[in-house]
Amino acid sequence: MLVRTWNLFHGNALPPQRRSFLDDMITLATADDPDVLCVQEVPAWELGRFTVGDVAARPTLGPLPSAAGLGRRLTSLHHGLLRSAFSGQGNAIAVAPRLRVLAHEHLELNPRRFRAAEARRLGLGIVARNAWAKERRIVQTVRLGADDGRTYLVANTHCTSLPDRRIAQAELLRAAAFATAQALAEDVVVLAGDFNLTAAARAMRELTGPEWGFSAAGPGIDHVLVKGADTSEPRRWPTERRRADGHLLSDHAPVEVDIT
Repeated sequence: MLVRTWNLFHGNALPPQRRSFLDDMITLATADDPDVLCVQEVPAWELGRFTVGDVAARPTLGPLPSAAGLGRRLTSLHHGLLRSAFSGQGNAIAVAPRLRVLAHEHLELNPRRFRAAEARRLGLGIVARNAWAKERRIVQTVRLGADDGRTYLVANTHCTSLPDRRIAQAELLRAAAFATAQALAEDVVVLAGDFNLTAAARAMRELTGPEWGFSAAGPGIDHVLVKGADTSEPRRWPTERRRADGHLLSDHAPVEVDIT
């Protein structure tokens, strides 16, 4: 089973341009028919294109869905400049038709009570506390069934990108705990997404250590970790593979693993 993750950068190229490249990204990411595609930084109005989509940061112009539509019209003036100013963002998972979706859940990673407890534990100052509160982050899960009877619990997350990486580590461990709690004993557990953490981070070492038992992480800050099955080495797309019409798509490269 091929599992791929990609932060879509709100559909922007690098450097950002006036138009959106989201269609190009989705076409490229699904061209070889991956079993599961996990994506992050998806504009709120585009979440319906995927098998499951959940809003993380809500649009700033009011309640959904009207705010998403208005945000789309405003952002279309210049996607590169406006990016997520009005659009909100979310996580989404595309699942190949050969897999059955058995369940779908999501969890807010940084609710107020969790932030307060972790801020006390980490000794965060007021600046870091306020920055952490500005953007809502989530983890979403789908439980999948394959024709051979195997089942998978796939979690897709996007952790906070603040300079104090202890914050992202706290969110990542919360996401991992939620994923493993949602999984049944026989499930292969996949934890994927933009962690904003490298393999050297303490939380990453914990997850890939004997206690948690996830597979080894690759380079960069985007990862696909697997528990309960053998995997290939993580593969990070080379730069040329994510070009379209001369434009480099996203400020992240897709990362993927094969579950054997």
